[in-house]
Amino acid sequence: MNSGAAEVLERLRNAKGGYSGQRLSDKLGVTRTQIWKHVETLRQHGYRIQGEPGDGYRLTQSPDRLYPEEILGGLGTRWLARQIDYFDEIDSTNRVAFDRGREGEGAGYTAIAEQQTAGRGRLGRSFFSPAYRNLYTSILLRPTLSTAEAPTLIHAAAVGCANAIAKTLEDEASVEIKWPNDILLGGLKTCGILMEMSAEATRLDFAILGVGVNLNVERSEFPEEFRMRATSLRSHTGQSVDRKQFARTLYAELENAFDVHDQGGFEAIRPAYEARFRMIGEKVRVQDLDGSLCEGTVRGVATDGALELKTESGQVEHLLAGDVTLVKGEPARA
Repeated sequence: MNSGAAEVLERLRNAKGGYSGQRLSDKLGVTRTQIWKHVETLRQHGYRIQGEPGDGYRLTQSPDRLYPEEILGGLGTRWLARQIDYFDEIDSTNRVAFDRGREGEGAGYTAIAEQQTAGRGRLGRSFFSPAYRNLYTSILLRPTLSTAEAPTLIHAAAVGCANAIAKTLEDEASVEIKWPNDILLGGLKTCGILMEMSAEATRLDFAILGVGVNLNVERSEFPEEFRMRATSLRSHTGQSVDRKQFARTLYAELENAFDVHDQGGFEAIRPAYEARFRMIGEKVRVQDLDGSLCEGTVRGVATDGALELKTESGQVEHLLAGDVTLVKGEPARA
């Protein structure tokens, strides 16, 4: 959408009644023909705009699309998602954000896609990305951290995502964090997080946070291998979610979580993380990045964000990364 069409949209959105073509022409300093072209651009983007002689243009309905113009209106953040690139379809929002990071783009830059053709999850897994029903977004971060401190950014992201889901549903009890970064709703995965980093020597240059949240997709639409262990906000409540409002809530909660982490590291965000971390006492199996397995009982999360497991031999393992499943294999926590 061009800037002229965006200006017309803003005027129509704030108008109490019809907005004449002549008045729009005077306000924007362009011809009435150009105003008509901007209106046609908006219609092509899915906006319903009535235009009657003597009554002017009137915005009657906005599309269910995550256009920047829709999200920025009412967005309460200071630095996060103030610049948004929108894609109807793209291979991966993380790839776009990573490219922007290497080009020197500032912190808070955000990419949103309605559909990803090569979305990725943790450990190189593919990510199920149906169009126009969920939220797929990536955010560029530039915190001042060492490479040793950087991994706990993902814990801050988990807190922000969990808080956004809980606030949207007004349901604190059903939302939990599965270490290190999956968000469960009623025991089923509803949000996945991927953090990618670029570092120079021992300092972090930038990080890319990728978030995928299942909003309005039905569980019956999930691939069979995901269906028993994943859900969406709609499937959980039986009601559709306003995707634009959810995006605004998510960005605000993420900004707050990252600000807290920036001020005090993981120890500052730890209380909020542990409030939703309900794995203590669970017997789990963790597959490391190299494929090795470790089995034990969860003791908690260490100061560096690692998962602490007590093995049957009594040894305490300190795991910084891995894929966790319950030993019993209950689908609710798979």
